Formats: sequence, structure tokens, C-alpha cells
Amino acid sequence: MMRKFRFLTLFLLPFVILAIPATSHAQVAVGISVRIGPPPLPVYAQPICPGPRYIWVPGYWAYGDDGYYWVPGTWVLAPRPGFLWTPGYWGFADGVYLWHRGYWGPHVGFYGGINYGYGYPGAGFYGGEWRHGEFFYNRSVTNVNINIVHNVYERRVNERFESRASFNGRGGIEARPNRQEMAYDHERHFDPTPEQEHHRDEAAHDRNQWQSVNHGRPGFAATPRAGDFSHRDMGQPGNRDSRMNQNRDNRMNQGRPNRGNGNMDRGNRGQQNRQNRQMNGRQGGRNNGNKGDRREKPQKQDRKPHGPGRDRGRL
Repeated sequence: MMRKFRFLTLFLLPFVILAIPATSHAQVAVGISVRIGPPPLPVYAQPICPGPRYIWVPGYWAYGDDGYYWVPGTWVLAPRPGFLWTPGYWGFADGVYLWHRGYWGPHVGFYGGINYGYGYPGAGFYGGEWRHGEFFYNRSVTNVNINIVHNVYERRVNERFESRASFNGRGGIEARPNRQEMAYDHERHFDPTPEQEHHRDEAAHDRNQWQSVNHGRPGFAATPRAGDFSHRDMGQPGNRDSRMNQNRDNRMNQGRPNRGNGNMDRGNRGQQNRQNRQMNGRQGGRNNGNKGDRREKPQKQDRKPHGPGRDRGRL
């Protein structure tokens, strides 16, 4: 009887393990530890959001057998309405760098104070919010096309890129979780989606993503979707000004489908008018010069017939 019970227990154990929800608790969600710190965060452009309910997941430095490699930032479908992404981060303590995994949950918790940009300034999330089961995007910090995504709003966020440090602790970002973030730490958290895991694995298989090869400038800094490594120039590292001004330029150019030809016509008309004014100005100058000659003739002190000194005086 005992033998049958043991056999039944061993038989059911794998099914019990598979039935446990894929949750991760931030208290124990510490993975790899290394003694070499991660490189600074690269500066890159955010691809346009591919559609509704996609959440921006910032890029980060992961660690493998050959050192650090860059996992590109990308757009990921939220696993369920109301969920937000808390990015992972490296933390320095006791002489080693520990990786704290990112997770899905109803709130954005502590992510080391790392300024990942695009709605993740170091604490909280300002890239959008859920309203009645739909995600609304903050166009001030996210790159969205209003012809594709209609749920948008604008709220200014102070994203000051004073440091590109990619780890928390001495020598990096010295930040501590506040009371609210500590409360979020005890909520139920969910692991990265399979698409995110595949995205990370694809990055590890590309040698251009490894810091030992790219020296801090990865071949793919960002992708439009998880696992999409088909556009080599997508999200290429740029200067800091382009990163901060990109969304402003997109807002100015989007949502004006019927004004392009009008602007071009107005531009052509303006150019033609300028050319006409220049031509008239030159002609007017010549005419005014001739009139000036006639006005100067009555002056007695300069009146010398056919003298070369008169021409020299006008030069």
C-alpha cells in the first residue's frame, strides 16, 4: 500500500508543479551575480508603437558566458489588461552585482532608480495608463502614431538624462525604494512573457549585441516587437538631443494627412515670392541709383564736367 502511495505521489508531482502559477516574488527574484559592473546605458530612439495595448519594455544589459550583452528595448503586448511592466535592474552590494528580474503586475515597483527613459525616469511609470480595460499612451514620452493608436494624452514628464549608469548602488544610482514601492513589492508578480524570453535569447545569439564586440554600441538597441531583429538601423544609438526631441517631432508631423501638398504649395509660392522680391529689389536698386544721380547733379560743389575725380568719389 505504501509503495503504491509513493508511486502515485511521484507520478502526480510534475503535474502539481506545472499547475503552480508562473509568479515571481521580488523578495527572491535575484538571479545572476557577477563581480564586473554592467556598461552604461546606450542612447537610442524608441520605435513607433505597433498597436494598442503594447507596453514599452526598456532595454537592459544581460549577462552570459562571454560577459554582458544588450537586450534591446521593445514593445510587448501586456499579458492581461491592467498589467504594467517593472524593469529589472542590476544592484551592487557586498562587492558583487546582482540582477533583479523584471516582472508584470498591477503597479510599477522599484527598479533601482535607473533612468531607462520613455516613461521610466527612475521611479514610477509615466508612459501611459489603463482606463476601463484600454491602455492610453502619454505622447510626451512615447513614440505613437495617432493614425494607429487613438487612445492618447499628453502629460509632461521631467526626464533628465544626467546619468547613464545601469546599476543601483555605490558608483551608480544610489536610490532606495519608498514606502509605496515597498508595498508593491509584496503584490503578486508575473514572470516575463514567452515572447520576452525569446527576445532575450535572440539577443544572446547575435554577436553584435555583446559588449565585448560592440563596445557599448549594440547592433540592435531597440526593436518594434519582441524578437524582431530584421531592421538593422532600428533604434540605433544616437545623440542625446535626438532622443529627447524625437517625440516632439513626431507629434508635429503626425495627424496631418491632408496638409502635406498644401504646405508644399505654400512653400513653393513663398520661394517664388522671395525670388520676385529679390529681382524687384535689384531692379529697384538700379532705378534708385539712377534717380540718385539725377538728384546729385544740381549740387554745385560736385559739379565737374566729365572729370575722373567724380567717379572716384562714388566708389
